[in-house]
Amino acid sequence: MLGYGVGLRSVHYDYVLTHWPDVDWFELITENYLAPGGRPRAILRQVRERYPVVLHGLSFNIGSHESLDFHYLNQLKRLIAEIEPEWVSDHLCWTGINGFTSHDLLPISYTDANLQLSVDKVNQIQDILQRKIVLENPSIYIAFRSSTMSEPEFINALVRRTGCEVLLDVNNVYVSGFNLGFNPYAYVDALIPAAIRQFHLAGHTNNTTHIIDTHDHPVCDDVWQLYRYACQRFGPVATLLERDDHIPPLPELLAELQQARLVQESVTRPTSEVLLPAAAGLRP
Repeated sequence: MLGYGVGLRSVHYDYVLTHWPDVDWFELITENYLAPGGRPRAILRQVRERYPVVLHGLSFNIGSHESLDFHYLNQLKRLIAEIEPEWVSDHLCWTGINGFTSHDLLPISYTDANLQLSVDKVNQIQDILQRKIVLENPSIYIAFRSSTMSEPEFINALVRRTGCEVLLDVNNVYVSGFNLGFNPYAYVDALIPAAIRQFHLAGHTNNTTHIIDTHDHPVCDDVWQLYRYACQRFGPVATLLERDDHIPPLPELLAELQQARLVQESVTRPTSEVLLPAAAGLRP
């Protein structure tokens, strides 16, 4: 279990290099570090000397009928060889077609045909990179009438047929459950426990009728509750706090990250060893 990490963002570069904060690991947006030169790669080398890192990308394009981007994968393979990340993750979605990149994480319909497409692509990627990959469940705003299975059923089948692992974004489960009307706790129950490699936690924007996964707020109480439940089901799992907009100073993020540590340890250690703060807002 790698511990508790935050995303390495450019606004925090100077703070990290000056203070070397007490954090277990950093997650990197893969595409920001592919160029062999430049400041981001130089900073990554310095950070990697002191911390474990994980690569989290947006370009596998798993759910598209487009062929794989082999130039991207070769760049990624070289980056992996240099920094030796703990694991490499991306998203269960599609991001572009016909040479057009949407710069968004677009949903797929959960059908047998799309499962086979995803299996073939995951196996190809794993063969090229010579390692398992980890895939994140997306935030969903619409459901496809063509889907013949639930998202957990699709993910479980993909895991069984490729050996890939799962980055369970707890906030995304909550967001999708709210938007589509399913029970997020039942979603957690449906996943294969052995496949869970990492958790994501993040904030969102609740527009009353729907929720947008914006990563620009602190984690809300309902997501903390769902995280606590996921920790009870899956045991100790490396946890990452995401923040991509309205980014506060790093010490504020690390204080919020400490809450994740306390929540997880409260259900994976004897209760006498851990005292939860009132701010955690946990229900009995």
